[in-house]
Amino acid sequence: MGILNTLLRSVTWWNSQTLGTQFHTWRKGQKVGEDNQGNIFYKSANGRRWVIFNGEAEASRVDPEWHGWLHHTWDEPPTTSPLPRKTWEKPHQENLTGTPAAYAPPGSIRNPQPVERTDYEAWVPE
Repeated sequence: MGILNTLLRSVTWWNSQTLGTQFHTWRKGQKVGEDNQGNIFYKSANGRRWVIFNGEAEASRVDPEWHGWLHHTWDEPPTTSPLPRKTWEKPHQENLTGTPAAYAPPGSIRNPQPVERTDYEAWVPE
């Protein structure tokens, strides 16, 4: 299994970091912090910023605070300058589209129980 993992990492980026990314991170990366999902954030001396995902490389798994830092919206990472939280803010949640946990509105064919419609009367020909 070790050889297969190494081969996969040499040609794919969605399973984990590639060998090239791992080497670049080892040589040039300075760890800046880690989020609650185990994703690790790095920066280099020339200002480049990147993330090594813990598991699947899915962009919606990056918290808004870290997203802003990665895209140079602010200079300080959330580890040194956390963003103030509003009372109405919900915790970050990754994109669930295409998963069983995705939102299905009432009346959707994905819901196991059909909704009884009282606001619609079907047309019946005479």
